[in-house]
Amino acid sequence: MLIVFLMLSIEAYLTTYTLGQFQLSYWKFGPTEIRLLLAAGNLALLRWPTAKVLGTQVRLLDVGGALGIAGMVLMLIVSAIRHTGTLYREEKIS
Repeated sequence: MLIVFLMLSIEAYLTTYTLGQFQLSYWKFGPTEIRLLLAAGNLALLRWPTAKVLGTQVRLLDVGGALGIAGMVLMLIVSAIRHTGTLYREEKIS
């Protein structure tokens, strides 16, 4: 999860440098919304420390981490494709 977070940070830094646009939130998820999700996850963890996934007992934090990684990878891919398209349109190679 840390690696994907750092990759999103690098993508934001590159976007700020190349396009002049600083983006702190992705898909209506800003810092406040993420903190609220983390608080809700902690409360759920107190009540249900494990979850059943495909008939297997797993820790709830493992499920949350996997979902977080998947969401962040999707955000990274969509953002990189969108910004690459913007850069291509701004400076076409003839």
